[in-house]
Amino acid sequence: MEFIELVKKRYSVRAYKNNHVEDEILNTILEAARLAPTAVNYQPFQILVIKTQGKKEELRSIYQAEWFSEAPLVLCVCTIPEKAWTRRDGKNYADVDATIVMDHIILAATSLGLGTCWIGAFDVEAARKVLNLPEGVEPLVFTPLGYPADEIGTKSRKELSEIVKYERF
Repeated sequence: MEFIELVKKRYSVRAYKNNHVEDEILNTILEAARLAPTAVNYQPFQILVIKTQGKKEELRSIYQAEWFSEAPLVLCVCTIPEKAWTRRDGKNYADVDATIVMDHIILAATSLGLGTCWIGAFDVEAARKVLNLPEGVEPLVFTPLGYPADEIGTKSRKELSEIVKYERF
């Protein structure tokens, strides 16, 4: 599949089949995450793979939507800011690095026929508790991971002329 076709095929899946995600497929997705570029290659992140079976109530405390724990797996990308590269002006790149990692996860999953949905609007304290996160490890983004039970709808995006400037703002 050409990259642009992959990007067009990706969408926010909000209905999942209960089908098991094969270990080989999961490992391919995790390998794509491992290979994601990070600032100075510090890789200041951890990926938590959560099996949803028997954990649906706990997961609903993190994010309320029922479909969030409908997939057989939920992935969380956490940052470790103290291990990230920091620019001279003080900008810490942990969130940027982890965002790239999640994007690799989402695109790899799409290329393998799985669905995902970027979840940033979650209860951070519930996530810290449920996932038993140590001090210094921050949950940044979640995604369910499973086979879609819905289909892509219409995507609405701004025109290039609305988002691209050349040379100066």
